Formats: sequence, structure tokens, C-alpha cells
Amino acid sequence: MSLPVTHAIIGTAGHIDHGKTALIKALTGQDTDRLKEEKERGISIDLGFAYFTLPDGTRTGIVDVPGHERFIRNMLAGAHGIDLVLFAIAADDGVMPQSEEHLDILHLLGVRSGIFVITKADLVDAARLKEVRDEIELLADGTALQSAPVIAVSAITGAGMDELRAEIVRQLDGFESRRPTGIFRLPIDRAFAMKGHGTVVTGTAIGAEVNVGQKLRVLPDNHEVRVRSIQVHGEPVERAGLCQRVALNLTGTEKFDLRRGQVLADDQLDLVTRRIDAILEIRPAAKRALKSNRRIRMFIGTTETLGRAIVLEDQPEIAPKTRGLAQFVLDDPIVALAGDRFVIRDETNVRTIGGGIVLNPKGRESRKPLATYRSSLNALASAQGPEAIEALLDLQDALALTANDIAHLLNRPTAEIARALKDARFVKLSMGDEEGYTTTRKWEDIKRFALAALDHHHKGNPLSPGLDMESLRSRLPYEIDPRVFRNLIDRLSRETEIVREESVLRLKSHRVKLSTNENQLGARIEKHLEKSGFEPPELKQMVEDLKLPSDLGKIRELMNAMERDGKIVKIATDLYFARPALDVAREKLTGHLGAQPEITAAAYRDLLGTSRKFAIALLDYFDRSGVTIRVGDARRLRSKPS
Repeated sequence: MSLPVTHAIIGTAGHIDHGKTALIKALTGQDTDRLKEEKERGISIDLGFAYFTLPDGTRTGIVDVPGHERFIRNMLAGAHGIDLVLFAIAADDGVMPQSEEHLDILHLLGVRSGIFVITKADLVDAARLKEVRDEIELLADGTALQSAPVIAVSAITGAGMDELRAEIVRQLDGFESRRPTGIFRLPIDRAFAMKGHGTVVTGTAIGAEVNVGQKLRVLPDNHEVRVRSIQVHGEPVERAGLCQRVALNLTGTEKFDLRRGQVLADDQLDLVTRRIDAILEIRPAAKRALKSNRRIRMFIGTTETLGRAIVLEDQPEIAPKTRGLAQFVLDDPIVALAGDRFVIRDETNVRTIGGGIVLNPKGRESRKPLATYRSSLNALASAQGPEAIEALLDLQDALALTANDIAHLLNRPTAEIARALKDARFVKLSMGDEEGYTTTRKWEDIKRFALAALDHHHKGNPLSPGLDMESLRSRLPYEIDPRVFRNLIDRLSRETEIVREESVLRLKSHRVKLSTNENQLGARIEKHLEKSGFEPPELKQMVEDLKLPSDLGKIRELMNAMERDGKIVKIATDLYFARPALDVAREKLTGHLGAQPEITAAAYRDLLGTSRKFAIALLDYFDRSGVTIRVGDARRLRSKPS
């Protein structure tokens, strides 16, 4: 069936025993205290859920949160999705300490619509009601709800309830829900087994809709599940989502447990993080500044984790009533995308410190130079479109990201990101089966760095043909997957003076040139090897025989240069033959195999008049060179010589 449901969530807030649950029951006829202990003690311990029916029959979800300070984590788990808050303050008690903390949390989570409800109005006179209104005005000053209406009600007599219903309808009329991002997420606030149905989870959906039969991913654990059925306010539906209270019956959960704090997400999303960059606001109730590296407790969605805050401002602290940039290094992996709101409390969970908005879900461990890093974060906080994408890419360790990755990090629809990536400030790169994007600045950085690295290598190693590709990749200032690097090198070769010769890179201008002294050493080595015939000395022995310089690395470079010139050939590690001797050895081998089908190492040894050691080294070399093939203990020609 198709159920008319608004894309908004009503939530309650306020001090313990200020009548929140009674208020919801009076509004809806539904009791949100579902636990036996809640009914026995008369207080809400965990989240409660109901729905409010508008005059046209449309329903909107209600989350009733506990007010007791001991259950603040439960309050935070439910408050993350609130669009319109009913903030209860009892007429007899007035504003209480928990009232201030709840209001701070709502302010930090970005709740901009609300109604202050003075409950238990039947217990006081008009003068007391005026006093409470004045207290509320002081409480709300400087918060997002400072202009919210105040309505006095009694759940017992019904006084003021019609006015409250009318104000709820007025505020929800034409309500604009949070923007769709194209990627469904459901922070789980309840998970339980239902007899005959299996696993059911509930939560406030964000980002996009979910459909029956859709495959989802459980994060951060990375399990896969499928949606068997969906309910909204107890009614079955084929699809639901975006700012609605949703219950999902899942399949595929037999081998793991689901719990509050996990996130169900579109299976395209596999982003989890332990390090986020954010804009942080410190509330007056924090009493003292947040200093860099202070331990904190973070609440984001329905997730709670410990970590530490790193202040990214010039001063290593953020004072109460101010805002600043900070990075959070968390003990546990979380799901966080740009624009997500969070609250931080002290490590012991006694006091709310502040909260803010995620800017960069993948914070860098190395943030130097800090001024540049901070500039990119400020751009993320204020920019849209290409400017925001450019700032995000500049903040990443990776050289390039796919359009999907960018969309997920920025929490925007992929189609919107794809249009923005056509801007000239971005460079499209081949990443194997996918296309990646980087900024022109990062691409120019890579080109300058690669050219400088090759120039430095040539100057320090003039006899080396160039730098190995993997050696260059490992030195680059950005992360590049080895499988992608070859494609990038091909592009670098087209745009710069870099030449690739198999796995070796060099500048076009680089040529190995031997000095006079090196030419003289080379001539001595070549003559010594020619004289040695089929029994040349290994490198160390030759260095001793000819009294060559003791730096074997330099001697190997010289030998490699001589090999590229065709004067000598490397047969095995540190074993070289003069070119004429190798040619004779090949002719003798192919001549024998032209007349005979195969040859053994012993026969080849006798043919050359050398030792078995050199005969085997030569045969192994000719196997690698494609002249022969080994069959058992013998060699045969791969093909008859023409």
C-alpha cells in the first residue's frame, strides 16, 4: 500500500519528568514507554516511537527521547534525525540543568524548528506561567530556537493541546526535508528478532530511499544483507526513506549481530573512517576551552566512540562560545560524510563540550603546511560545486578519486558531481577500469616532482639508464595504486620529457656517457673478460685481479653501461661474458643441436672445454633468451636456426 508520510521527524526534548511521554500520548494516543522498567519507574529510559497524524491523513514520525542525564547517550541516538522538536518544560519546575544541555545538543545537531511546550500548566497559576516563559526566553537566547513559539498545555485537562496541534501542522506545512544525496543510510537505533520474521532494525533514514529486495551493506563491519520487507508506522510499504522512521526486515543476518551504532547503507558505500576534519563549536556550558589532543567522546548518528581532538587553528585551543577547525582521531571506525552533524562530550560522558559539522571525512595524518590545509577546509565549509570538489581533492592523500568516491565523501548526488567535474580545474585520469579526477594543481605537482626526481637520479647516477617505475611511485607526494601508475606514466610521457623503456624511466636528454677514467676501466674489464674466454671471473674476483675501485655498486653501473653498449653480457648475478666469447658459445650450441636433437650439460661442458659451473650458467642464460628449452636434464632448440 502507499502510505502518506511526511519527510520530517518530530522529536521531544527536555528534563526528566517534564511530561514528554504524557505529551506524546495526549497528542497521538500512543504510549512510547515500551519497556517494563519504564512503566514501573515512570520514566523513559530508551527511545520511544510514535506518529502524528496531520489533518489530511499524512503521518509524521515521532521520536521520544529520555531526559535523565544517565540516559543522555540514548537521547543523542534519537536526536540525530529530528527536524521539529517539542521542547518540554514543566510549569512547576521550570528550566532545569538538563533543559540547557538538551537545548545545546539540539542546537549543535542543527535543529532549526521547534516549539517550547510548557507542560503541566494545570498545576500553576498565570503568574507562574509568565515566570516560566521568561526563563525559556533566557534559555533560548543565542541558540537556533531563540524565536520558537511557546505554548502552555495540560495533558490531563487537554488545555492548549489544540493550539499545539495547530502549530505543529503550521510548521510542517510546506516543510522542506533534508536534501537527497542519492545514497541511502540508516543509522540503526534498534535491532531485534521478531518471531516468524527474523531480524528487524529501525532508524531514521537519510540520503535516499530504500526498496524491498535491495541489497544493503552493514557498516563499519562490511556485511551484506537484503531487505525482505519495509514498514513505516506499522504499515507495509514497497519503498521508504529520506527523513522517515523506517523498520526494515532483513535477510542474511544469520552469522553476525546487528546493534545500535551500526549503519545500513546502499551497497555502493563502503566508506568508513577513523579521522575526520570538522568545524567545531564550543558551547558556553563547556566552561573551559577545548585544548588540542584532549580526549573526547563523540556521538554521530547513533554511533558513540572515544577519540581525541586536534585543534587546527593557530592557537591550540577553542574557547567556549567560539568556533574553529579541528580534526578528530577516533578509537573506532565510523561512517561519516560531509555535512553530518555530531556532538562531543567529555571522556567520562558527564558534560557536553560542543559539536559541529563534518567537512572532510578522510582527514590526513600529515596536515603540513597547516595554513594550506586549513584554507582547503574553510573552502569546503563555504563553497559549492567545483570549488568544494577542488578543496576536497586537495585535502586527500590520494592523487585522484572517482566521481562516485567524490560524491560519497561530499554527500552529494553523483550526477551533480559529474557535471561539476567538467570544470577546467580538474584533470581526468585513467584508473584502469574507472576514470579518476584530480586537480590541475596536483597534476602539475606530480609532473614537477617526477621531472625533478629523474634529474636528481641522473646527476647522482650518471651510468644508470634511469629510475625504476616503482622507485619513482614510492617517492611521489600522493598515493597512486601500482596498477594505475603505468597509465599515468604513459600520460606523463606524452606531456613531459619523461621516457619509459619497459620498467625504467629517464629524461629524454639523458644519455649514459662514460668518463675518460670509466672508459679506461671498461677497456681493461673487456680485455680481461675476452682473455678469460669461457671461464670469466665473478665480479669480486675480477675487482681483485684488476685492482679496481672497491665500490661494487659503481663497478656494477659501469658493467651495466658496457652491457647496453653490447661489449659484454650478464649471464648470471655478478657473472659477465665478453660478447665474442658468448657468440662462440651460442654458435657451438646451435651447431651441435642442428645435428643432434639435444645436449646435456656435461656434453656442452666438453664441447666448450670449460667447467660444469660455466656450462650450466650459459645453458640457463640461453633458456632465458629463448634459444633453448630444458627437457629433463637436456636442452633442445626452441626452433631450428634458419
